[in-house]
Amino acid sequence: MTNEEIKELLRIFNESGVGELELQRGKDRLRIRRAGESGWASAPPVGAAPAQSPAAALVAPATEPAKAPEADSSQVLVKSPIVGTFYDAPSPGAPAFVKVGDKVDVGQVLCIIESMKLMNEIEAEVAGIVASKLVENGRPVEYGEALFAILPH
Repeated sequence: MTNEEIKELLRIFNESGVGELELQRGKDRLRIRRAGESGWASAPPVGAAPAQSPAAALVAPATEPAKAPEADSSQVLVKSPIVGTFYDAPSPGAPAFVKVGDKVDVGQVLCIIESMKLMNEIEAEVAGIVASKLVENGRPVEYGEALFAILPH
């Protein structure tokens, strides 16, 4: 990401009034939060590594992923790629995409994470059996938080 792209994102962020913006492009990841949002007012601002502009002082470093619950070493954890709200069904009252014990294929939708009014489908990256659902419906999730454990075939 170039300095100009970061400056443009900061301009859009400031005009939008949203409290947090997270963007991932390939291996580059950028998270911007307003001071005072989610208790971040006490955290000192930190510059992002290749950005060297004054605007980069508002960019917080990528945080450690939420600690995953204990899982069997043979299980694959499906982790949240974004911050948002976890939904296990396509709409209220609809059946869940998957339940514990269901067989899943690669690319099958497991859940939705709503982030900034966008619904993001989270798909299985391995085929197998859903061993456990690790998040309650409607609960906020963090980047890297484990959502499901899948026992691959």
